[in-house]
Amino acid sequence: MINREAGVFQTSYQGDMAMYTLPLAKITVCCMLGLLLLLPLPLAQMGNEHLMSMVNTIGLASIGAIGLNLLNGYTGQISLGQGAFMAVGGYTAAILSSRYGVPFWGGILAGGSMAALVGALFGIPSLRIKGLYLAVATLAAQLILEWTINHVPWIGGGAQSSIYVEPPRLFTFVFNSEFRRYYLILTFFLLAFFGAQNLVHSRVGRAFIAIRDRDVAAQIIGVNVFKYKLLAFAVSSFYAGVAGALWTYYLRIANYENFTLVVSVEYLTMIIIGGLGSVLGAVLGAIFIKLLPIVLDITVIGVAKHVFGISYENVANFLANFQLLVFGGLIIFFLTVEPEGLARLWENVKRYFRLWPYSY
Repeated sequence: MINREAGVFQTSYQGDMAMYTLPLAKITVCCMLGLLLLLPLPLAQMGNEHLMSMVNTIGLASIGAIGLNLLNGYTGQISLGQGAFMAVGGYTAAILSSRYGVPFWGGILAGGSMAALVGALFGIPSLRIKGLYLAVATLAAQLILEWTINHVPWIGGGAQSSIYVEPPRLFTFVFNSEFRRYYLILTFFLLAFFGAQNLVHSRVGRAFIAIRDRDVAAQIIGVNVFKYKLLAFAVSSFYAGVAGALWTYYLRIANYENFTLVVSVEYLTMIIIGGLGSVLGAVLGAIFIKLLPIVLDITVIGVAKHVFGISYENVANFLANFQLLVFGGLIIFFLTVEPEGLARLWENVKRYFRLWPYSY
């Protein structure tokens, strides 16, 4: 008689802390990577650059959302300044590229590093304050940095607050189309995603989670709370800076209107709907929030035109305010009905098929 183990068992601490412990999960990740690499091919054959631009926008938003989730979801530090830290990265990259001829990859790294430094600076109050008070402090960072961009002449200042940049170039290859820029964004998205996955499974990630759950208990067991809070702000801001720099190269312009308080609230909405404390949830939230306005445009405009006979010009102002109403309603809905967001719903689906046909 042959005895076989039922299930997959881990025999070491390293195996238990691995990102993907099940063979099916590893196969799924490989299939998703292949799908992402081949995604532009059918769209290029159709010549659909508009759909490709939507995919690129989701990729850019995912990088910033992952960074914010590392701070809010994993460390429990509320931030309303993600848009400001993206602006730091975007303007740093634009200044270096347009005035000093730094290549795009140097501008992206410098933008992320400068944003990390500024984020750590504004994270210092987190040692003494938390919750709503910390949110107000990061809101102050948003206002201070936005004022600095608009009034300091060397950075931007007044009418010159927009800085134009050349399209990214790698040797002789120029990222001057939506399909080419997709692979640039995909590269940084994969680095951000798997980097965050490794971080949360490391010693640093466990320290973040300990601070989130109970910072006093974490300090008692030897976690340097202040150090890891500052590190969380720095890492989150680095992600934001990279996203802001990529956004600047994508639009070929750095403009403060792309990094306002509304953007910060939008990113906060992404991680709440996607799921706090989940890297995949940040991506799902970015997809949801970026596709929602398109779905609303199609449905609301279609109903207004075909049911009520209202033209697009008359419904445009209503639609802009209606989107804000839907965003607010979704935040309340997910906080009350499913606090763990779309990531939890995805886990429930996977669990159902993993255990099927059993209900337990």
